[in-house]
Amino acid sequence: MKFEEILRRIKEVRIQGARNIAIAGLKAYSMRPTKETARRLLSLRKTEPALRNALKFAQKYSVKEALEHFEFSKEEIKRIGWKIVRKRIFTHCHSSHVIDVLKEAKKRGKKFEVYNSETRPLDQGRRTAKELAKARIPVTMVSDLEAGDVLTKGGEIKKVDLMLIGADAILRNGNVINKVGSGMLAELAYRHKIPVYVVTGSWKFSMKNVGIEERDFHELWKNAPKHIKIINPAFESVDKKYIKGIISELGILSVNDFLKKVKKEYPWIYKK
Repeated sequence: MKFEEILRRIKEVRIQGARNIAIAGLKAYSMRPTKETARRLLSLRKTEPALRNALKFAQKYSVKEALEHFEFSKEEIKRIGWKIVRKRIFTHCHSSHVIDVLKEAKKRGKKFEVYNSETRPLDQGRRTAKELAKARIPVTMVSDLEAGDVLTKGGEIKKVDLMLIGADAILRNGNVINKVGSGMLAELAYRHKIPVYVVTGSWKFSMKNVGIEERDFHELWKNAPKHIKIINPAFESVDKKYIKGIISELGILSVNDFLKKVKKEYPWIYKK
């Protein structure tokens, strides 16, 4: 893939997921390793500290070592995270780390089923459902409005006992930025005593405030009549009080312990 094509695919959301965006950004940077390239990459998507940290590391050390970190992180999260998988799991949107953990749990012989939301307007939940079905993991996809029932009631839809989500950013205060809908669903899970774990690489930690990306309203309504205001935020904040723990290459840790470990293991993230 050529340099400009990588940048275009990132901007048009054709490359999705914070880790995938960071890896693609590193590959583009390796083609033109300049400050201007880094600036252009960082201007494409607001909510991508993984890309920012990866470029910062690559400029200090090397692109090769940065890419190696992402591969190491992926394998560690699988190795650590599969043990936490329970009988019925709910997930929102699409997280490659969540998928990896569930596949590893299946490989290790765990028996479980997954409920996932369709995640409008780009329907990333379909990708989640396809990948799980391909791995022969029982999966039931529900509409976004039905997701609350999955978390709260029995009957035909049995109440789940674990919620796993990814992250696009982890803030200094411990709150997590993830796909819009995540905060509401995490709060609902918390109120019904369903543990919520965030499965993510630690390079998504951000020292800076993270802006919420506002996407084109045509994603929601392509031929909307005039004089209708449409807002389409891509992400929202998940309050840390709803999060039982963070599963990363650093281990399964409480939010506060995760923040301490990041500072200890990656002090360069804290430097300007």
